[in-house]
Amino acid sequence: MEFNEKLQELRTQKKLTQEELAEILFVSRTAISKWESGRGYPNIESLKAISEYFSVSVDELLSGKELVSIVKKDSFQKMQHMRDLVFGLLDCAIAMFLFLPFFGQRDGSVIHRISLLSLAEGQRFTKAAYLAIVLLIIVWGIGTLALQNYQGVIWTKSKSIVSVLLSIFGVLIFMASFQPYAAFFYVCVSNY
Repeated sequence: MEFNEKLQELRTQKKLTQEELAEILFVSRTAISKWESGRGYPNIESLKAISEYFSVSVDELLSGKELVSIVKKDSFQKMQHMRDLVFGLLDCAIAMFLFLPFFGQRDGSVIHRISLLSLAEGQRFTKAAYLAIVLLIIVWGIGTLALQNYQGVIWTKSKSIVSVLLSIFGVLIFMASFQPYAAFFYVCVSNY
């Protein structure tokens, strides 16, 4: 007997509706319907809750093949969640450029290290380009952190690619405008 049949049988034995079981397990009714129709499996935490509620072992609920599949999927999701957390935090760390002295500004024959916000007005276009790329990267990092659990197809495929492209673009801008400290620091931070 497959997991979906076992779950449906256990639920009907307890005379529960899908909605009632969903409330007990803290999942949606749609999730229960999906599991009972064989279109998906619960995650590890939900499996533990099902096992505990119905007083059956996880081994009784699943075949070895099903269990391996669920563990792989759960492991992949946890790894992806951790990667998104790290990428988002690293992108947000670029906010340091606004306040720490990573930029050089020439004053006669002397070059002073200053923060992005302290760059002179004479470099208005350059400062605007720096601010634009830094703020864009920070916003992308915040978006990555905020949408960690969002599973949209386009978002899932593009979030890491866009982050890397923004990093490359940022490094190129800093290198092209002779800001070696900013470029070096950015390469170190974004080298994930």
